Amino acid sequence: MNLLLTNDDGINAPGLAALSRAVAPFGTLHVVAPSREHSMCGHRVTTRTPIRVDEVGERRWAVDGTPADCVRIALHALNLRPDWVLSGVNAGGNLGQDIFISGTLAAAREAAYHGLPALAMSHYLIRDLEVDWPRVSRWAAKLFARYSTEPLADGEFWNLNFPHLPPGDVELPEQVPCQPARSPLAVSYEATPEGHLYTASYAGRPQDPGSDVEICFGGRVAVSRLRLH
Repeated sequence: MNLLLTNDDGINAPGLAALSRAVAPFGTLHVVAPSREHSMCGHRVTTRTPIRVDEVGERRWAVDGTPADCVRIALHALNLRPDWVLSGVNAGGNLGQDIFISGTLAAAREAAYHGLPALAMSHYLIRDLEVDWPRVSRWAAKLFARYSTEPLADGEFWNLNFPHLPPGDVELPEQVPCQPARSPLAVSYEATPEGHLYTASYAGRPQDPGSDVEICFGGRVAVSRLRLH
């Protein structure tokens, strides 16, 4: 297979490296990723200014643009023809309301708009708990082996969220099909002399029964089949 990899944490992010190691045995990798972090940029695209694209290695390009830009550049400027588009592994969950804010999800969604099968992977983070990236690679390889064989309807794409477990040789947790949580993340704003400063407790967000938030926070892999609307 020809695989297109991207993310929103930037081309040098450990999650992208983990994903690359995971799926290298499945085919030829082409990495087209932002040159810098674009977390929570949503599905923003660049249309009014030139987008710088630098070849930084064999089949690796750094794009001075958003994750959605990266997919467009890969298809329409670099003329890549991927069999799958993989986005991640994001350092942080992309659950519930996050799917509209996430650059990681935007890349997969952009691929789906072009009729390409796509899969986004994210890793929920618990503060002060180390991420075991080699383990993430092992999990990602098993998950791609499974979900790349399940047919997607036109306009569908996968969103997978890993739980954050203590480092160690832990088998791939149970994968649970689920829908994105409906309840929004509780946010607040502190008034400062410069303006209102956003704050929120991601870990304290509502865990709607059976939702991706409840599944992931409970130590299992949340698997959502998303659809373009």
